[in-house]
Amino acid sequence: VQLEESGGGLVQPGGSLTLSCAVAGSIFSIYTMGWYRQTPGKQRELVARITGGGTTTYADSVKGRFTISRDNAKNTVSLQMNSLKFEDTAVYYCNADLRETLRTRGDYWGKGTLVTVSS
Repeated sequence: VQLEESGGGLVQPGGSLTLSCAVAGSIFSIYTMGWYRQTPGKQRELVARITGGGTTTYADSVKGRFTISRDNAKNTVSLQMNSLKFEDTAVYYCNADLRETLRTRGDYWGKGTLVTVSS
């Protein structure tokens, strides 16, 4: 199983960017999916997550600006980021809590995609 992220890049302050993540491989079921971010010297932090039923959680710093969504049929999760700020600059990681088989469940991570907010 692999998590394949796309959509990172360079954006000006106030701009928008959408990150996407697709879960590839044989999967029994996917539970919570989410996005985390990390900057040098800091711990990885939760940005947003969404349960299989659609319940969302956001970091206070992104509430009202970011929207997480998922397509359960396609095993994808997206993060729409609006009104981007300098402090949103980070490597963003996709995460999924999933079962490959009925007897195996784990936490899976993508390789990360860089988002740079700069003028």
